[in-house]
Amino acid sequence: MAPERETAREIVRERIPVGATATTRPRARLDQPRTPRRRILPEWDPEAFGRLSERIARFIGTGRFLVWMTVVVIVWVLWNISVPSDLRFDEYPFIFLTLALSLQASYAAPLILLAQNRQDDRARVDLEQDRKQNERSIADTEYLTREIAALRIGLGEVATRDWMRSELQDLVKELQDGHHDGHRVFPAERSGIRDVDDR
Repeated sequence: MAPERETAREIVRERIPVGATATTRPRARLDQPRTPRRRILPEWDPEAFGRLSERIARFIGTGRFLVWMTVVVIVWVLWNISVPSDLRFDEYPFIFLTLALSLQASYAAPLILLAQNRQDDRARVDLEQDRKQNERSIADTEYLTREIAALRIGLGEVATRDWMRSELQDLVKELQDGHHDGHRVFPAERSGIRDVDDR
């Protein structure tokens, strides 16, 4: 028993910080995740809530919603006017109907704003991606332009088919002229050297 107490005391001594800057709290371990805190408010997935708000806002902005809301209001008013008084649940000033419509409007406005904010975020991301794609396209176009210019410069120094044909025709003509004179002329003996710019 005694050795176990001594090791426990040593462990406690090691954990107790000493010095002016020492704190009594145990140090948090960085190699392990934190334990989740208890929250008073319920947690929700903001992405799922945003998708739901977009669906609701999309439905509110349709003609179907307006038709259904108009039908509900007309049925509500007709019911509370025409049925016997003991079956009416909202008398003539229709205070409950006014409350229901104002409650619907008070929820519809933030849901529509939330859907618009999500749409703006998506548009911003799409715009950023389009801008990066345009930058890549411009860089590729500039690269291809430089390559085509380098090929043109390189082709300017290569013998073309027309230049080779004209050279061969000149050689054939000189050879034929040399045979007529009885003197054979070889290309190395030609007096006129073609200029490099004749290409």
